[in-house]
Amino acid sequence: MPAQGINIVDRKELLSYKEMYRITRVLSELGVNKVRLTGGEPFVRKDFVNFLESLSFNDKLDEINITTNGALISNHITKLEALNINAINLSIDSLQKEKFAKITRRDVFDNVYQTFLDLEKSKLKLKLNIVIQSGFNTDEIIDFIELSKNKDIAVRFIEEMPFNGKGQREIEEEWNFKKIIGHINNHYKNVEPVLSKKSSTSKNYKIPNYKGTFGIIPAFTRTICGDCNRIRITATGMFKNCLFDGGVFNVRDFIRKGASDNELKELFINTVHHKPKNGFIAEASRGNDITESMSTIGG
Repeated sequence: MPAQGINIVDRKELLSYKEMYRITRVLSELGVNKVRLTGGEPFVRKDFVNFLESLSFNDKLDEINITTNGALISNHITKLEALNINAINLSIDSLQKEKFAKITRRDVFDNVYQTFLDLEKSKLKLKLNIVIQSGFNTDEIIDFIELSKNKDIAVRFIEEMPFNGKGQREIEEEWNFKKIIGHINNHYKNVEPVLSKKSSTSKNYKIPNYKGTFGIIPAFTRTICGDCNRIRITATGMFKNCLFDGGVFNVRDFIRKGASDNELKELFINTVHHKPKNGFIAEASRGNDITESMSTIGG
């Protein structure tokens, strides 16, 4: 979250649950079989659990996943298990209370850590998302991996991205994929690669005899673009072929002008066929306009 906060949009600018369900249904009929609902904290939106329940009736979806900052999800874990939600990604950038408060600008570490423990005990698959921030939490990389020793979790380190505006935070040194894995290899003698699906966003590893795994998401160096099969639709309906593009079109406006399901399908197909080869091309197409926050794009 940027220090200055973000502009709160009017509710009428947000996709309604009915619109979100329709978009998901149309995309699933085109072959999309996994959907992720992201935050911040998606549970901040009223009746979100009811929306998840409606999505669970879509028989074309193999997986429904959620990304959360842990603020409100704890009250809904039992319901999520009953709905057969597949996996939860919990964003937690530090295991130190004061540092957590500085990074998130919220003094709620105890609650989030308890949520982590509750999720780990549930039948939901759990991944921890940690954005590696130079000069802030690089000293905690090993601490996070050690969480996987006795817990069946996937710890995932994410390269920091420039989405809060270039130059707004001084970077002491670039902690990219190579530096992160080098740091880990210096600590553990025998890090084992884990075979991942072709479209996986992370390169995954395991410490022998550890219950869980860890992975690194090269979000900024973008060495995984060739296998990317993802699209993103923001809360206000902006369709993004790539995390680094500025948005291709607004599906909300298209729907509200009376588009049919077949017209939506045609638009989606034509747009995906123009997916950029990689994030560098997508970034170049928007010039120097990378000032939006990940909190508005969706984590």
